[in-house]
Amino acid sequence: MTTHTAPKVVTALPGPNGKRVLEKDAKYMSPSYTRCYPLVVSRAQGMWVEDVDGNVFLDFTSGVAVCATGHSHPKVVAAIEDQARRFVHMAGTDFYYAQQADLAERLAQITPGSFPKRVFLTNSGAETVEAAIKLARYATRRPRMIAFYGAFHGRTMGALSLTASKAVQRRRFAPLLSEVTHVPYAYCYRCPYHLRPDTCEMACARFLEEQVFPRFCPPDEVAAIVVEPIQGEGGYVVPPPAYYRVLREICDKHGILLVADEIQSGLGRTGKWCAIEHWGVVPDIVCFAKGLASGLPIGAMVSRADLNVWDAGAHANTFGGNPVACAAALATLDLIRDGLMENAGRVGAYLEGKLRDLASRHEVIGDVRGRGLMLGIELIESARTRAKAHDLRERIVAACFERGLLLLGCGENTIRFCPALIATEREVDLAMGILGGVMDSVASRAA
Repeated sequence: MTTHTAPKVVTALPGPNGKRVLEKDAKYMSPSYTRCYPLVVSRAQGMWVEDVDGNVFLDFTSGVAVCATGHSHPKVVAAIEDQARRFVHMAGTDFYYAQQADLAERLAQITPGSFPKRVFLTNSGAETVEAAIKLARYATRRPRMIAFYGAFHGRTMGALSLTASKAVQRRRFAPLLSEVTHVPYAYCYRCPYHLRPDTCEMACARFLEEQVFPRFCPPDEVAAIVVEPIQGEGGYVVPPPAYYRVLREICDKHGILLVADEIQSGLGRTGKWCAIEHWGVVPDIVCFAKGLASGLPIGAMVSRADLNVWDAGAHANTFGGNPVACAAALATLDLIRDGLMENAGRVGAYLEGKLRDLASRHEVIGDVRGRGLMLGIELIESARTRAKAHDLRERIVAACFERGLLLLGCGENTIRFCPALIATEREVDLAMGILGGVMDSVASRAA
């Protein structure tokens, strides 16, 4: 693939080759897939994506925060090729191979907590959450779980029971796990209690002790509280500084496990291995996936070793920890450790500054939030009402696509920025130039 320095749109979108793929897709693919715009990918390298008609896009989605090292990083590709020549598969539930043990060791080292840890390898984020649910119930012998409004933990039946992102994701799939209680998340911009972060005394966390436990959900029956340290699909929502400290205290008081779903926020994306480290809190179980292998399917549940009281065969899978995926993961972790995590923090701060400058010029940007290269802007109709501007968000994302910038929404009215951890300040400037032009032409008319 040619090295690109700027987006290039040379056809109508989609172009003629893209239209043929879309026609076949409409005929054979399940309609349950959601597509943001008609992008038909041909190849990708680094921060750049080329479609089947030769159009070139600057990618600020990284495959939904999956391609952490950029598209087709040469060191990751080399690791994949080397392992594929050796052997592609030997079920890790029945045989041993060094790649699994090496990856488990690395993950145990980077996960918060000085205690011994054990690792269970999976194929996806949803599988990882399923493993966490099962382990929490098995270890505590408690049936109940607590999750949060706005949360997304996956679409398998257990993970979906914790998910409360969009009603369409749950419609017609009941009954789900019955013993899951959802509570409000710490969404300061839209505080469900109409309080201020500096004076609220963490009412959102204390709601558990003051209302949920005494009235509905006995704490001695709760196995775990499962939380995204920064909510992803819910709108890239960041809690106030004291939130996780209070949540940790509540868990410790009642013998409840704290499960951190770091599937989107972990592995260097926020400038730390785990986003929850920003608040100095150590969870009992951590879930990884998305960015772990730069695009290959793999996930990992990392837990306190003492929780692993389940018997051999209690939980297993066939493809989890596939040797090729493990090789890609080890190469990915090397790259994140050797500079990309630091780059995410530095370039993320630069991007945040650019987004705040943009917000100062456009009232329709109600909030700028996030950490590192996990940032979002929430779009509103006016500063007075804070009414959610969903249609405006869709128009902006579509207009950026037409100008060669790939973005994604999250929540009802937020645009997320989750580029690969290799992103540079120059690429931020390119993206902000496109977004700024779109905001001037689209958002200004809406306002």
